[in-house]
Amino acid sequence: MIIIGEKINGAIPSVAKAIADKDADFIRELAKKQSEAGADFIDVCASTDVEIELETMKWLIDLVQEVTETPIAVDSPSAEICAESMKFCNKPGLVNSVSMEGDKIDVIFPLIAETGWECVALLCDDTGIPKGGEQRLEVFSAIMEKAKEYNIAPSRLHIDPLVEMLCTSEDGINVILDVMRKIKSDYPTIHITGGASNISFNLPARKFVNQAFLVLCMGAGMDSAIVDPLRQHMMGLIYATEALIGMDEYCIEYISGYRKGLYGPVAQ
Repeated sequence: MIIIGEKINGAIPSVAKAIADKDADFIRELAKKQSEAGADFIDVCASTDVEIELETMKWLIDLVQEVTETPIAVDSPSAEICAESMKFCNKPGLVNSVSMEGDKIDVIFPLIAETGWECVALLCDDTGIPKGGEQRLEVFSAIMEKAKEYNIAPSRLHIDPLVEMLCTSEDGINVILDVMRKIKSDYPTIHITGGASNISFNLPARKFVNQAFLVLCMGAGMDSAIVDPLRQHMMGLIYATEALIGMDEYCIEYISGYRKGLYGPVAQ
C-alpha cells in the first residue's frame, strides 16, 4: 500500500494554529513522525486564504524537507497553486489533485509529462461527482485520454473514485468497489486511492467503518490511500490485509512492520 500521510493540512485545527503561529517545530515533528511511520508521501495542504496560500505552501514544504527525504504530495484545490508548489520540492512527488473539472488536468499534465511526478486524479467533472458507476467510468476514460495525449503512464496515476458518506448511500460502497475492479482490470499498473476517513462522516465509532472500508477496497484493487500513518492499528490492518490478499510474499512486509513497532505496543 502506498501511504500518503495526511497530517499536514491546514484544515486540521492544530495545524491551522501552527501555521498561524509559525510554529516550525510542530510542522517538522509531524513530518518526521509520518515518515518514520511508513508514509511514502507527505501530503502538504495549506488550507489558508488564497492570498497567502502559495507562501504558506513554500514554508510548509521547506520545513518538511528539512527533516525528511520522503517525497511531497502538493495538495490544493487550485491547479495553479499545485503547479507553483512543485517548484519548491527537491524531488518529484505527487500532485493532489486533478480532475476533468475546468482546466485542472490541462494545467498539470503538461508540467509532469516528462518528469517523475505522479498525480491523483479525481473521477469528477464540471457536472460534479457522478452518482453512478457508469458515469464515473466515463470520467475515467476521459482522464485516460488526456494521459495518453500527454504520454503519462498509467503507473503514475492514482485514481480517486470519490467515495461519499456511507450514511447517505443507498447500497453501501458496492458501486465504488465495482468501479475499482473495472479500472484495475483494464489498467493493472494504475493506482487506486482515496481518503480513508471520508466514508464515515456523521457516523459514531468512525474508526471501525474506516477500517472495514479499507479492507474491502484493498480487496477490490485499492493500493494507495490518504491516511494518518500515526494510527498504528490502521497501519497494522493495512499490512495484514496485504498479506492476506497475496500482496506480501511470505508476510515479509507484515513481519518487518511489526519489528519496527509500526502497529503499536499492544500488537502482540
